[in-house]
Amino acid sequence: MEKASEAIGIFVIALVTAVILSLIFGWFVMLLWNWLMPLIFGLTTLTYWQSVGLSLLCSFLFKSSSTSTSKK
Repeated sequence: MEKASEAIGIFVIALVTAVILSLIFGWFVMLLWNWLMPLIFGLTTLTYWQSVGLSLLCSFLFKSSSTSTSKK
């Protein structure tokens, strides 16, 4: 019973940490986008939640989900 509650605690801490890091990362995406893209390409600025969505979309599109290993 103690191991189960310890595992749940670790899961909750990991989940909270992941959410906090993704929100901080979204803030950095917003800062970089609003600093570079309007000046270079004439694009509009992003709100905070748009930048969080953009970073989430990019992680879905460009992260490799392949777990194959090469054997020699």
